[in-house]
Amino acid sequence: MIVNENVTDYLRSLIKEEDDFLDGIERQARKDHVPIVKPETKEFLKVLVKMNQPMKILEVGTAVGFSSLYMHKFQPEGGTVVTIERNEGRIKRAKENFSRAGVKDAVTLMEGDAAEILAELSGTFDFIFMDAAKGQYIRFFEHILRLLPAGGILVSDNVLQDGDIVKSRYAIERRDRTIHKRMREYLYTLKQHPLLDTSVLPLGDGVAVSMKTGE
Repeated sequence: MIVNENVTDYLRSLIKEEDDFLDGIERQARKDHVPIVKPETKEFLKVLVKMNQPMKILEVGTAVGFSSLYMHKFQPEGGTVVTIERNEGRIKRAKENFSRAGVKDAVTLMEGDAAEILAELSGTFDFIFMDAAKGQYIRFFEHILRLLPAGGILVSDNVLQDGDIVKSRYAIERRDRTIHKRMREYLYTLKQHPLLDTSVLPLGDGVAVSMKTGE
């Protein structure tokens, strides 16, 4: 945890439940240890979507579809979400949740490797939410940048890795060093890229918010 646990618990205690259907999906996902957005990150997404009013959202990493449905709830009327997932078990549950929510015309689930799917996507998305395998973010970056228009928003979740991102690679368990190296490269790219303005926030497990400033 990168924020004092007492502070986090207090902030979470202030969150009010607003939608029985989505709250049920969220509770079940947390009970099953499915990696969905943390409660405080969820609320941050809500504010960003309400502020930016994106008609087209792209999500990389569907899990069980909670964040897709949550973001879609706050889009303007007619807004759409394209979301990508490769895990078969999660795909099955996401499809069930999308069916129950009645959003088949608004939320499109694309199944398979995100890098391959992103390479085939065309057009642009006003808002992109990156919430997939952390070691793959840098692999997706060039595709994401191409799909983001000037003024578009990129939100990247879990970028501080429970605070491990600040440690020397030699203090990281050997099995996690590749992910550590790739996430550091990703954050450096976000902060230094000439077409992006990026702020990294110690929210949840770390959230980077980037705006594309040109083409």
